[in-house]
Formats: sequence, C-alpha cells, structure tokens
Amino acid sequence: MTTTKTSPLLVLGSTGKTGRRVTARLQERGYEVRAASRGGAVRFDWDDESTWEPALDGVGAAYLVDSMRSDAGVSMRKFTELAVARGVRRLVLLSHRDWVVPEGQEKLPCERAVRESGAEWTLLKPAWFAQNFSEDPFFRGQVMAGEVVWSTGAGTEPFVDVEDIADVAVAALTEEGHAGEAYELSGPRLLSLDEVVGEIARATGRTVTYRPASPEEFCAYAAGRGLPEDFAGLLNMLFGWIAENRFATLGDGVRRALGREPRDFADYVKAAAATGVWRD
Repeated sequence: MTTTKTSPLLVLGSTGKTGRRVTARLQERGYEVRAASRGGAVRFDWDDESTWEPALDGVGAAYLVDSMRSDAGVSMRKFTELAVARGVRRLVLLSHRDWVVPEGQEKLPCERAVRESGAEWTLLKPAWFAQNFSEDPFFRGQVMAGEVVWSTGAGTEPFVDVEDIADVAVAALTEEGHAGEAYELSGPRLLSLDEVVGEIARATGRTVTYRPASPEEFCAYAAGRGLPEDFAGLLNMLFGWIAENRFATLGDGVRRALGREPRDFADYVKAAAATGVWRD
C-alpha cells in the first residue's frame, strides 16, 4: 500500500521533537495532515478516549509515539484496535531500543500492540536524540551554564539526529517497502559525553565541559534545578545504560530505510549553533 493524498495522515505528538518535523515534511509533500496533541486544534489525549475516534476519522495511516507510561501498552492496544476498525491501514510507531525489565515482564508492550493490530506496521527504535542538547530545556540549560552533568561515566552513545528519524517516519508512512521493519536508528559514530561537549564547544566558541557524576550526585544536582525526583531517577537509569555501554552499537536503520548514511553529530551541532540556540 502506497499512502495516497486523499486520506488524512494522523500524527500524534505533533508538537514534539519528531512529531512537528514529521508534520512539516508531510505537509510540504502535499499530504493532508491531522496534527494531534493534547492542546492542539485536533485534540488527542491518551487519558481521554473520547478524543480518539474524532482524531481517527477518515485516516489512512498514523504516526504513533510510545508514551513510556506503565499502562501505555494497554492504551496502545485499545487505540490500534479502534484505528484498524476505523480503516487505518498503516501504523508507524516511534518506540525505543529494548528496555531491560524484570523477568516475566514484557519489554515493549506498545510494539506488540502495533505488530498485532492487523495493520501494516513499522517500528522506529532510535538512540538518544542529538536535539536534546538544543531543544530540551534541562539539557540546553546545562550547555548554556557551561557544564554538562550526567551520570554516564566514560560510556558512549550513537546519538541520532531527529531530522533522520523524521525522514524515516515519512518514508514509512508514505512509501512501499517498510512494512514489518524494525529500524534501529543511530548516528554514524559512538560518542562519549566528553566528545559531545567538545563538538558543541568547537561549533559555538563556548566553554563547555563534561562533569561525570555519581547517580546520587546527579539526583542532588537535578533537584537543585527543579527536576522532578521521578524523572531524575529515570534519567539516572538511562545514563547508567550509557555508562555500561549497553547500547554502544551503530544501527543501520537510516541506511536501510533511506539508502543514505545518517547525519553526523558534528553536522547537527553546526546547524543548531547557526540558529543561535546556544547564544546568551
């Protein structure tokens, strides 16, 4: 199935880092986009099922985002069942690399819900977003303060450019050849946090350093900057995975989906710096 321009394409999380880029690309290509979010013109709220059916009306394909909530799998299954019943034929899910969970607990229930929906499906499994350093208030604030404090030790991560994620999502939504694919999306090289801040410092002329912290030190640091305790705990878990190089591998998803190499972190940094996002 090649998505036609006669049926709207639903984009959930349309104000997020990936969603707004997917929306813009689809609109540039002449597709009718139903850009949905909790506060948008098309309202969508996972906690309010009355918003689901209006968002799905007439839709041919949908871009979904795993909310990472404990009940996300239940909601995703109910939503995808409704979507298929309403005629949606293609689902593209922004998921995660495999999480480690207690024995007997399902890893990524949203993925299973999409795979078992009866629609054509594609899974996007990205590394850490490069754009966190320029678009996330907490991480951008660290750059602006001149000190990036993470509990990642000397671990490495293949940071992915969100522009690449959006390109793959649009291809999966509108083209043939992506059904049944799980794309591991990463940048072209592994980077330590020392290397990350070095790239940013060179592109901006700012003095930016990396200070490795213990998990306890990071929690205290985060609390002092107003970060909720539960979110700081989640970051510590994810940082710990970087510290142990759990996902220190390069994904081939961009190449397989688009036939080109992924964007390099240095290119992202130069582009971001040119916008003035890291200027005082």
